[in-house]
Amino acid sequence: MNENDRSITGFTMLAHGIFHTYELSIPIFIVVWLDAFDVSAFVLGIVVSIGYGLIGVGAIPSGVLSDAYGSRRLIVASVIGMAGGFFLLALAPNVVVLAAAIIVWGTAASVYHPAGLSLISRGATQRGTVFAYHGVGGNVGTAFGPLLTALLLLVLDWRAVVALLTVPAIGVVALGSLIEFDEDAAVSTTDGGTAPTTLESVVSDSKLLFSTGFLLTFLTIMIYGVYYRGLLTFLPDMIGDLPQFGTYVVLGQAVEPAQYIYTGILTIGIVGQYAGGRVTDHVRTEYAFFGTLLALGILAFVFIPSSGWGLAPFLLVCIGLGFFLYATAPVYQVVIAEYAAADVHGLSYGYAYLGMFGFGAGGAALAGSLLTYASETALLATLGVLAFVGAGIVLSLLTVSSDSR
Repeated sequence: MNENDRSITGFTMLAHGIFHTYELSIPIFIVVWLDAFDVSAFVLGIVVSIGYGLIGVGAIPSGVLSDAYGSRRLIVASVIGMAGGFFLLALAPNVVVLAAAIIVWGTAASVYHPAGLSLISRGATQRGTVFAYHGVGGNVGTAFGPLLTALLLLVLDWRAVVALLTVPAIGVVALGSLIEFDEDAAVSTTDGGTAPTTLESVVSDSKLLFSTGFLLTFLTIMIYGVYYRGLLTFLPDMIGDLPQFGTYVVLGQAVEPAQYIYTGILTIGIVGQYAGGRVTDHVRTEYAFFGTLLALGILAFVFIPSSGWGLAPFLLVCIGLGFFLYATAPVYQVVIAEYAAADVHGLSYGYAYLGMFGFGAGGAALAGSLLTYASETALLATLGVLAFVGAGIVLSLLTVSSDSR
């Protein structure tokens, strides 16, 4: 990895880790906010959903801005905005200000992925490897951000904890202001440059994107987003409902093994992110994409049955889920870079995360409905079928001419 790649890697890993630390610490605070603001779970759920939804809704304009103005300043602005939203959370006297703070956070958070991923796709020569490390940074935030939040809440007031979570952002902003790298090192001067921001140009670029293999990639990412959100939203509850993983009392304290298994699945994702990115440097990305989706389909179908095969087989299935669930992300990120022109990478990643976070958010509603009116088996079977459908779509990418990539 050359010096430019290393600089981009370090910068994006830190910013990605902060994004997921904030994203997944919010559910930890929900339990506290229910009492602190004396609101129902329904009201608070709507407030939080708005913030998460903005990540997907804001992805396309964020992608356009990345193409027009470059990624570094947008990433720095995103981190400042996310930290500002959290600082406002610490000051919130009521649920209205709380909602405003989460909206600020969600709006700022929507900027990161289109800007960060387009930076890697245009600036890194070893694209797959940098995507791998970028994913690792995100999963460190995913796994350890909520854990740090929970531990701090044991000894500090929730407002102090929220305020402390803004401190790491200061380091990223300082680094982003000082570090030097070439944002267009991996593309030719004729492919790089900035894109105009008129509505007409965005519509024109969008038509060009969706006339190629990017359309099939986009459809697959939407399916993956539904699988991802549908599985993770209720996974701790599904594991906890299994007879062998109920609540235990140890030294007078209630212990829930399901929470630790869930955290372990997220932690295994660190390895999956790294492996998924690295493999794209050695095999055709469509094959890697097909393989991860096929594995996710199989694992969904065997998840419930494996709980009856013994502890070791069940944990192996959980490890497989964590690995392939997160290995898929850097793979599809590279696929996007291959099927979109360099000067619209920001727009392409904007569409991708509209599908991943926006459309994919429907996975939570799908999961809730199936768990309420059917069963865990029905949910996992549905997710398994979706993964197989996605794998089938990826196979069709192999028939797309290399001239349209």
